[in-house]
Amino acid sequence: MPKQKTHKGMKKRFKITASGKAKHRKAFRGHILSKKSPKRKIRLRGDGVVTGAEAKIILNALRPSS
Repeated sequence: MPKQKTHKGMKKRFKITASGKAKHRKAFRGHILSKKSPKRKIRLRGDGVVTGAEAKIILNALRPSS
């Protein structure tokens, strides 16, 4: 059987936390920030955590051995 490979696209976009959760960067924080309110930009700081069915798919793609 061939080895299962890590999905390189997901590897660039997600990280796995120490407790095994999938972390992602929040959207709408890349550019055109002048029209967004300070309150909105504050809420977009930091990383989000992926939950539900998407989290399982991401973790399987990033940890193919498990």
